[in-house]
Amino acid sequence: MKRMLIMTAGLLMSLTAHAQLTLEECISKSKAHYPEVAQYDLIDASEHYNLDAASRGWIPQITLSGQATWQSAVASFPDQLKGMLEAQGMDIPGIAQDQYKVAVDVSQTIWDGGVSAAQKKVAAAEATEQRLSSDVSIYALQERISGLFFGILLLDQNYEALVSRKELLDANLSRLETLRREGVALASDLDLVRVEQLSLGQQMEQNRSSRANYVAMLTIFMGEDLGDRYLVKPQQIIVPTGVNNRPELQLLDAKIAGLDARKALLDASVTPKINFFAQGYYGNPGLDMFQAMTSRDWTWNAYLGVRMQWNVNAIFNRKADLRHLEMTRGMLVNQREVFSFNSSLQTTQQTSEIQRIQSALQSDEEIVLLRGRIRQTAESQREKGVIDTATLLQRITEESLAVTARNAHEIELLKAMYDLKFQVNQ
Repeated sequence: MKRMLIMTAGLLMSLTAHAQLTLEECISKSKAHYPEVAQYDLIDASEHYNLDAASRGWIPQITLSGQATWQSAVASFPDQLKGMLEAQGMDIPGIAQDQYKVAVDVSQTIWDGGVSAAQKKVAAAEATEQRLSSDVSIYALQERISGLFFGILLLDQNYEALVSRKELLDANLSRLETLRREGVALASDLDLVRVEQLSLGQQMEQNRSSRANYVAMLTIFMGEDLGDRYLVKPQQIIVPTGVNNRPELQLLDAKIAGLDARKALLDASVTPKINFFAQGYYGNPGLDMFQAMTSRDWTWNAYLGVRMQWNVNAIFNRKADLRHLEMTRGMLVNQREVFSFNSSLQTTQQTSEIQRIQSALQSDEEIVLLRGRIRQTAESQREKGVIDTATLLQRITEESLAVTARNAHEIELLKAMYDLKFQVNQ
């Protein structure tokens, strides 16, 4: 029996948990469903490709080529020397004007001046910038989800207030019908209450319509239907505002770091480059020019060496490029300072707004309590004929408005607290 009770309790708790939906869950589901999320995989693939491309600078470069040429003049022996050699029986046809070569060239970088290492840092910095840019886009989603979430909560609480007001109107209509039968109330008194009921019905219908619109938008963001789940009102929180972790600031920091990586690449681009090279080819003429003059046969040939290359033009362009990088860096630093200032100002305003709402809430409960007493007194007075029905309806409306104002302040306070949390990304 005890085991059955435990299983039943667990099942009920599971169903209850399944029926609830928190703000954090809404934000998490919306982030996962947001199309921008697909960018992260593309950024990872792009970074991997760029890093591989930077590493390929150290892979030996092998080139297979073939050529056939004809030239108007070729190297030859002087006529006197050629005559002497022919007199001794040596055939000197000379180098042919049509020449052929099939070659394999190999080049291996020995020192690239730090270019490949700098290119890897630039690729990593660019990928970081792109990820943080996506973070900024997705982070902005939180404010929209928060607005929808708290909007639905406020509509639900206002609907409860409207339902309570309807119950009061129904109860008072019943009393007035009794008084009407006793000849104490007029038919117009009943009409006043019915008009108020119809007006209240319109407000309730408008409330449900607005909620349906909010739910529809939240459903689109989350990518799933809320179904029968209800939104859980978050707890009040205290947000530390000493540190600002906004992704916009992280993006600006990443852009500044990216400029440093580009500066390192710029420095590497003006250094000499050293590489080993070799070529082997089969063709005619070969490297042995004397043999090529005495024979038209194709031969195997090869040579190798070390080459130093220095792009001198890069030195003259470096100064202008550095100036451009420094100007861009200064602009980014200024943007960061402006964002930090505006964010700090907004944080101060939100903190003041939280304090204002908290102060208003302190008197809201007492106002609702007093309005309830006044309404109860008015109901008693109406039964005794001391006041008219219009005055009673006014007292009921005033109590309902007080409840609505209290509900609004409760939701406003929660939203302001979580807006502050999002503002500093805590």
